[in-house]
Amino acid sequence: MSPAPDDLSSLKDDMIAFIEGHGMRRFHGYVDYEEVPSVMWKSEDNPDSWKDFVELAKAASAPFLITDSWTLRKEELEQILQRLANTEFTNDEDMEDARWLRTYVGKTGFVQLGFAHEGIMLVYEASTPWYDHYQRLLEVAEDFGGIPIDEPDQDDES
Repeated sequence: MSPAPDDLSSLKDDMIAFIEGHGMRRFHGYVDYEEVPSVMWKSEDNPDSWKDFVELAKAASAPFLITDSWTLRKEELEQILQRLANTEFTNDEDMEDARWLRTYVGKTGFVQLGFAHEGIMLVYEASTPWYDHYQRLLEVAEDFGGIPIDEPDQDDES
């Protein structure tokens, strides 16, 4: 089996073509499975299981599939680097990992498909290892890199 791709752009393009080839429509959105009752699709190490997911949506008479993807932008990475640099709790390894992510700027690291059926969202997701790493660094930056103490917050300005 080939290693996981580091760019899911072609997978996203294949998904769009497959969905439209089945005569289905796409709704551009994100399913936040922590906010709505959801069931995650188990791909069981089959990289093409997303096709089964799309065919299931069609068989369930879903009027459309929700589609989402995420591509790393330079600005987003620079913001994380800045936030990590401004916190005293960041270790050198986190900073090095964040710099390493520059390799992936412009690449798609996450795709999601979803459809509603009888009040439940059914969701398929695929991500790259570097995207998962990015998400961990984002959490670190948000947890420890919050708003600098010496800046007034918005409530103080009004």
